[in-house]
Amino acid sequence: MSIYILGIESSCDDTSAAVIKERKILANLIANQDVHEKFGGVVPELASRAHQQNIIPVIDNALKKANIGKNQINAVAFTNGPGLLGSLLVGTSFAKSFALALGVPLISVNHMHAHILAHFIEDEGKDKHPPFPFLCLTVSGGHTQIVRVDSYYDMQVIGQTIDDAAGEAFDKAAKIMGLPYPGGPLVDKYSKDGNPDAFKFPHPKVPGLDYSFSGLKTSILYFLRDQLKRDPDFISLNISDLSASIQKNIVDILMRKVIEAVRQTGINHVALAGGVSANSGLRDAFMQKQRSGEWEVYIPPFEYCTDNAAMIAITGYFKYLRGDFASQSISPFTRYKE
Repeated sequence: MSIYILGIESSCDDTSAAVIKERKILANLIANQDVHEKFGGVVPELASRAHQQNIIPVIDNALKKANIGKNQINAVAFTNGPGLLGSLLVGTSFAKSFALALGVPLISVNHMHAHILAHFIEDEGKDKHPPFPFLCLTVSGGHTQIVRVDSYYDMQVIGQTIDDAAGEAFDKAAKIMGLPYPGGPLVDKYSKDGNPDAFKFPHPKVPGLDYSFSGLKTSILYFLRDQLKRDPDFISLNISDLSASIQKNIVDILMRKVIEAVRQTGINHVALAGGVSANSGLRDAFMQKQRSGEWEVYIPPFEYCTDNAAMIAITGYFKYLRGDFASQSISPFTRYKE
């Protein structure tokens, strides 16, 4: 008998629903929220309101695309955190109600674990999945972590940011340069025509496998402030070189600690996950390690990089097999916990 899991993701500003049959995605739909662009970042109150408007149509369309009825669903998996509290509450409340109405198990999913387990979705033409144990660099707007993954259920954070995340560094640098939100993808776009060695920025000195990006943002701010005093057109004249230099700096910081993690653990199977895993500079840096024969690299398809419900559904599937279900009294959490 087939196992169908409905996945619901609402941790930030994207409302997503997916249906999975075992490990094959039948539908993965996302409703984006354009309302935040004029504010230069996600406004939590507006995000939660938009989730309320989007969640029923998105789930209805996901079931239609998957061509199954709601009574065929074996369990409802949802993002329980980390994320924005108001956004999480919308998804959590709907998941609880839907599971209760259908009489099926409720499965809570850690958003960061789900990014990692997206690597185990079965796609046509993709038969390469990381073997256990492997390391995963998980990078997004809110988190930057190096995770040792020993099984679908056993993950240990061995390095993480002590302040800002890499994705936030990309977006803040873009904002300083006057680029619209979300700026990270635009930095990536402009970097393709720039010289990555045109401008130098200091690397933070953080012990162990941890990261820091707050100092980098400050150095970029002061650098551009000084340059604009000399030439008001400095940014517009150098946007490609600035983007390429900033991107190279962030990627170098990320790679340096992953290289050290490989050395310390002896694990050379290395995966990439999270929204920033869509960045071309970071993907290229990983593929260089693959080509050199130093690492065996695993990079998810673009549709599973950013926040999406497919990763929630696949995580829900593995937890369903284990009988790891949540109670109706569960509450969302905003900060990461293992």
